[in-house]
Amino acid sequence: MKTPRPPRSVGGAARSAVDHPALEWLARAGFVMNGILHLLVGWIAIRIATGSGGEEASHSGALAEIASAPGGQALLWAGAVGFLALGLWQVIEMILGSEEASDRAKAGAKAAVYLALGVTTARFASGESDSDSESASGTTAGLLGSGAGKVALVVVGLVIIGVGVHHVYTGVTKKFVEELERTGGGTVGRAVVVSGQLGYIAKGAALAILGGLVIAAVATADPEKAGGLDAALRTVGAQPFGQILLIATGVGIALYGVYSIARARYSRM
Repeated sequence: MKTPRPPRSVGGAARSAVDHPALEWLARAGFVMNGILHLLVGWIAIRIATGSGGEEASHSGALAEIASAPGGQALLWAGAVGFLALGLWQVIEMILGSEEASDRAKAGAKAAVYLALGVTTARFASGESDSDSESASGTTAGLLGSGAGKVALVVVGLVIIGVGVHHVYTGVTKKFVEELERTGGGTVGRAVVVSGQLGYIAKGAALAILGGLVIAAVATADPEKAGGLDAALRTVGAQPFGQILLIATGVGIALYGVYSIARARYSRM
């Protein structure tokens, strides 16, 4: 009579999942989709700066561009699966990864972002549409109606500014290169490093401006100021020499997209 096999622990099951090559392949596909979105956001920002397009410079604007292209629905479904796999990967990293609380918190935050992107991408793939700017403004308007909501918005704004500053720091110090150590070796070219460096700095600057706009929305009781990434980029364009600044920011965000695609190959997972 066979001895019954003891049930696997949750940790053991999670470790088996993270070691499965299919999950790793899908998670790396998520990096590719993230790169495509950043390339499109950067391109939209450049078009806004040059007056050749008025689309929303945000993830929703990029997803709408893909949805309208031939074969776009199939790409969106593939991207949704990739984002969800990448989010699951981060959840497992949060559970089984580093024992440092900061590393677990970072993995949890990334998991939330990628899972949310997966759901949003799936909605666009199924024919629905949404606007990041309208969603951000609507949420802000609701929170401005109470004192606790205003405090929450200020905290959110400060957190976004902190994330933006950290992105700039990561770009300046090239800390991101640690993420490009592919298991089993692999040489990361200088072009990828430069793309990551400029991309992190540009994205960090945009995020810092976005956080400042959230706080400005509280100070002025104007929810339209907190219009998401699109509002932040248009704020850049409204400054002196704004056209040049917005083009430079758009190029930087696009370069972050190049770096993200490179992560699909070189990232240690």
